[in-house]
Amino acid sequence: MSVPAPLAPYASRPEESRGRLHPEEESASRSVFQRDRDRIIHSTAFRRLQYKTQVFIYHEGDHYRTRLTHSLEVAQIARSISRSLGLNEDLAEALALAHDLGHTPFGHAGEDALAAAMERFGGFRHNDQTLRILTRLERRYAGFDGLNLTWETLEGTVKHNGPLAPPISSTIAEYVVRHDLELATWPSAEAQVAAMSDDIAYNNHDLDDGLRAGLFALRHLTDVPLVGPMLAEVRKLHPDIDEGRLIHESVRRLIDRMASDLIAESSRRLAASRIRSAAEIRALGAPVVAFSDAFSGEAKGLRDFLFERMYRHYRVNRMASKARRVVQELFQLLLAEPECLPTEWRLQAAGAGTPATARLVADYIAGMTDRFALDEHRRLYDRYAPS
Repeated sequence: MSVPAPLAPYASRPEESRGRLHPEEESASRSVFQRDRDRIIHSTAFRRLQYKTQVFIYHEGDHYRTRLTHSLEVAQIARSISRSLGLNEDLAEALALAHDLGHTPFGHAGEDALAAAMERFGGFRHNDQTLRILTRLERRYAGFDGLNLTWETLEGTVKHNGPLAPPISSTIAEYVVRHDLELATWPSAEAQVAAMSDDIAYNNHDLDDGLRAGLFALRHLTDVPLVGPMLAEVRKLHPDIDEGRLIHESVRRLIDRMASDLIAESSRRLAASRIRSAAEIRALGAPVVAFSDAFSGEAKGLRDFLFERMYRHYRVNRMASKARRVVQELFQLLLAEPECLPTEWRLQAAGAGTPATARLVADYIAGMTDRFALDEHRRLYDRYAPS
């Protein structure tokens, strides 16, 4: 049985946590960050990620990534990197598992449609919605709404891409009045690891899914930075390898190469800055977890390829167009006729067309899975469908 490595001086320590908004008696057998992770896993919003897609709508195929499988993959990468850097694995894992909870159905197309619909009502962003879920919308505990997570987990969730500058969304602004998350600083190193692990996971797994879907072929990858050389390296090592194994072996090695560069560059930055505490991480004014400059350029080449050949592919565009129409039409109808909402939601509505009802409808739609959104649209718009 392996013994956990000692934490680095700059790691987040559970015994030094700034605590929860609502004080609770803590567990004798689990740290505060382990409890945060467990609460996220047991939440309704986490289960729904199983039927929320990354790029493809759920019925396109059973083997494409969903928000759930993506979150698990991010968590695995984040734990491995955190272990190498001497960081708190449990906090990094909790942040990785929580980072996509606020996503709408149908990936970025659904978010874009809901953001457009909510523009005159304060807007919509999945990062804000994650905080709403974690602090308001999950209603499981007797003493409070939300999951009552620690300051460190909420801080890392809200600031996973770095400090927040004005204008601040109403959701975040209202929460920090009660529980100041210090929006102007960088988050913990664990939060930075979770954010970079997200980048590593989706770049590689979108590559895998794009090949599986036939949006591009292996021959199109020859000159793509990182990928082309890796494919050549694997072919040289295994001359008779079949295409399926070639793809998997190359993606697996790419993930390792990206993680290795991230660990090396982050270790260099941490050593150079002589940081001795988690508080100093936040005070630095710059990230400490990052790729090297040379590797960042190559990673951008891969992202550019995926953007052009996958995210803008006509098949993806068609799926996105349908998804946007579903979300837009659901929002328009339910805002105008909130009496069509399910009873538990209808009782919270403030009246047709009001900002409060718009936010309620956004919460309702954002929580939908792809499958439920399509079914709900059919129930509301198809006159032959059962209500």
